[in-house]
Amino acid sequence: MKKVKLKDLAYTRSGDKGDHCTVGLLAFNRDNYEILRKHVTQERVKAFFGDMVRGPVKIYELPNLNIVHLVLHNALGGGATRTLRFDQTGKSMGTALLRMEIEVA
Repeated sequence: MKKVKLKDLAYTRSGDKGDHCTVGLLAFNRDNYEILRKHVTQERVKAFFGDMVRGPVKIYELPNLNIVHLVLHNALGGGATRTLRFDQTGKSMGTALLRMEIEVA
């Protein structure tokens, strides 16, 4: 097994929906998408973000687009108009996620 950062498999788009952050993890190709499906789990993403994500992490698969879509609940300190966080709208959450490492064969 070797460790790979998600940035080597995909790129992201992220933003806010109230107090929830959405992150689209867009695989560079179909093989990478299959790796993401298998190794990017709700538990691993939640552990990666730690206390920044106070609610559950939900993952939705979009195989026709090679996208793994994540919804990070209660992740923005109340939402853009209510938070004192530097990144009120979650734009940096996708970039941060790209630093997560997974082990692949």
